[in-house]
Formats: sequence, C-alpha cells, structure tokens
Amino acid sequence: MKICGDIHGQYYDLLRLFDHGGHPPHSNYLLLGDYVDRGKHSLETICLLLCYKVKYPANFFLLRGNHESASINKMYGFYDECKRRYSTKLWRTFTDCFNCLPIAAIVDDKIFCAHGGLSPELFDMEQINRVSRPTDVPDTGLLCDLLWSDPDRDIIGWGENDRGVSFTFGEDIVRDFLASHDLDLICRAHQVTMR
Repeated sequence: MKICGDIHGQYYDLLRLFDHGGHPPHSNYLLLGDYVDRGKHSLETICLLLCYKVKYPANFFLLRGNHESASINKMYGFYDECKRRYSTKLWRTFTDCFNCLPIAAIVDDKIFCAHGGLSPELFDMEQINRVSRPTDVPDTGLLCDLLWSDPDRDIIGWGENDRGVSFTFGEDIVRDFLASHDLDLICRAHQVTMR
C-alpha cells in the first residue's frame, strides 16, 4: 500500500507519482486528502482520482482532507477553477462528493491514517465510523480535528494550533494513542515534511 497526501491540483506530479509507484491496480494506494486548490489542475486531479476509485475500489482509497470542504476550497482556488472552466453547479457536485469521503483509515491493523492528526475527543475507533456522512466540516470536534490537527514536538499534551483551527498534540499524546489502540504508526499529511 502506497500512502500519499496533499496533491493540491498538481496533476503532472500525480502522474509522476503513479509512474514511480506503479499504476492501479498493480499498486494499491491510500491518498490522505487535499486533492484540490493551489495547483492549476485541480479538476484533472480529482477526476483522475475518482475514476481510479470507481474502476479499482479494492485497490484505491481516498480520504478527506481539509481542502475537501466548501468553505476552504471556495477561498483557495477550486471554486474559481470550476466556475471559470465549467460552472458553479459542478463545484456543488464535487462538494457533495467531498462531504461523503471517509476521514480515516487503518492499514494492516497497525497504521492509523488521517489527513490531519489526532483529536482529544477520540477515545474509540468506532467514533469515526459513527460520523454521519454526508457532512460539512464543523469548526470544532472530532471531524475537524482529524482534518486539521498538527503534531508539535515542543509541547506536552494538547496545545493551541497556530492555524486558528483544532489543536496541536505532543509526542506523549502519540505514544498514548498508539499504545491504547495497539497501533504502530500514525501516517498523516497536511504539512510539508522537513528534511
């Protein structure tokens, strides 16, 4: 399983990713959200991803990112791209689709995957299954946190997030979460990795 995140409308980068990692169904993929906005080819990007999901549902999985939200992608480019190239009706159709995307996955019973991170409201994995869909992203709570929270090595416990949304969480939170759910790893996107 190849796990990738934050394509952000970079269609040609997405094609290179498939060239490098293998095309479905020969390679299995889990994408962690943020398919649209910022890049110039959000429509091509999301259409290809959805086509792969329809064609290979057992090999290709899409999670929701914080940009798969009407309030965010209306500000960061996807709405304008849809309106300029097609119509606002198309944007609303994609919004309906985004509102149905799953928000987390567990790979091989050991790897917790979400776009953002953890939530102080997450005690039981069944809580994620109980999130009613379709749904918009609320300003607070479990769904918001799974899409918006960030780790912070400099804090212990939960902290304020500089983004103004959700929380940051320390290494102690990660260790406790992994131990209490018998997991080995948290895999997330949402931030540029530092080398």
